[in-house]
Amino acid sequence: MDSADGAVSPPAEVMSIASPINLILLSLFVVVVYLQFRPKAPVTLPSGPPPVVFRTFTPSTLLPFDGNDERPVYIAVRGRVFDVTPGRNFYGPGGPYANFAGRDASRGLACQSFDEEMLTKDLKGPLDELKDLDEEQLENLASWEARFTEKYLVVGKLVAEGDLEASKAS
Repeated sequence: MDSADGAVSPPAEVMSIASPINLILLSLFVVVVYLQFRPKAPVTLPSGPPPVVFRTFTPSTLLPFDGNDERPVYIAVRGRVFDVTPGRNFYGPGGPYANFAGRDASRGLACQSFDEEMLTKDLKGPLDELKDLDEEQLENLASWEARFTEKYLVVGKLVAEGDLEASKAS
C-alpha cells in the first residue's frame, strides 16, 4: 500500500518479524551461540611438587634438612627418613617437635620425650639400635611410625657414617 507521502509500506508480515523484541531476541541468540562455540583458552594443569628421589642419608647429611632457610623438614624413624615438610608448623623451626628436624627421632618418639638428651650427640658414631627400650616404648614408636607412614613420604633411609651404604649419602 502507498502511504500519504507516496512511500510504499512493507507488508504486515515483515513488520511483525522485524519488531524490536524479535531483534533483541535474535541478538541474544547470536551472543549465546558465540559464547558456546568461541575458541577456549587451552587448559593447563597445575604443576605438582618436584619429584622426590629416594636417598641414603647419614646423620650428618640429614642434619641440614631442619626446615631453616625454607629447606624441607626430614625426620628419621627406625632408619626410614620421612619428609614431614607438610607438617612444618609442628616439625619445623619454632614447632613443638623442632628438635627432631634433620635428626633420628626414634628414641624421643618412643620415650615420648622432646628433650635434647634423646638425640644422638655423636653424628659420626653408630645409629641408636634402641635395644634398651621396653615393650611400651616400642609400641609408642610403632604407633608414631605408622602415623608417619600414613601421612608423609619416605624419602630415604638412614645409615651410620661408617656403613658401606654411607658412600651413597650425599
